[in-house]
Amino acid sequence: QIMGEPHGKNTAACIAYAAYKIAEQDPDGIIIVAPSDQLILDREQLNTQIETAYNFARNNDALITLGIKPHRPDTGYGYIQFDEREVGAGVNKVKTFTEKPPLELAQKFLESGDFLWNAGMFIWSVNSILSALNEHLPEMSMAFAEGKGAYNTAIEREHIDRIYSQINSISIDNGLLEKADNVYVLPSDFGWSDLGTWRSVMDHTEPINGNSSLNAIVHNIDSSRNLVVTEDEKLVVLKDLNGYFVIDTKNALLICKTDQEQEIKRISTEVKKKFKGKYS
Repeated sequence: QIMGEPHGKNTAACIAYAAYKIAEQDPDGIIIVAPSDQLILDREQLNTQIETAYNFARNNDALITLGIKPHRPDTGYGYIQFDEREVGAGVNKVKTFTEKPPLELAQKFLESGDFLWNAGMFIWSVNSILSALNEHLPEMSMAFAEGKGAYNTAIEREHIDRIYSQINSISIDNGLLEKADNVYVLPSDFGWSDLGTWRSVMDHTEPINGNSSLNAIVHNIDSSRNLVVTEDEKLVVLKDLNGYFVIDTKNALLICKTDQEQEIKRISTEVKKKFKGKYS
């Protein structure tokens, strides 16, 4: 039950692939989408909230996301604005999605009280997601629909390779959720952190002498509020350095202010393009 993509085409593609494959096994099924790079501290509460969303999705034509109450104006997350009136069982109608806003706007979202972080966790029925794909991403939906009859067979890979060569790369948020009118959110609290950002890693790493580290042996001289990461137990000496990420990988070294983390993805893309994927 492990599906591999021939190319990375963002989240809309992999969700569409899974939805069409599952539809041929169970057309009345409920799908739960969850990224793998997340920290969940309260699994029991997560299960409870998934069950709530599951029941709502089973009984309604609804695309549901789990939203996390923000505790800082983070520019690395997407934000969900919701209607405070519940439509049932703690579920609220979504007003808007905003993908990774600038710091000033993120601060306003935090102060307003009606915005949640987008955890990238979704619950919907097979029928609801296929209908939404057909309406808002018709070309992608049509491409995957052409593979009907091949899913769960020996020729599935052949069809998927062909489909992925045709479709565009787009996120499920931009391609579908920002457009659909049946999107709902379940405000949730289960000790969540997106470990896809260095800031979140830092937040969940116990600091020693004012600095956080993974693998690294840090010798601190008048330095604080830094995150140091090395692949091996490398000695890293910090002198008069405050508020930085120091990330040392096998073939690259990143030194970046912690309040400029939103630039890292752009820089990484530029480096990969300039050096043709040699460094990462």
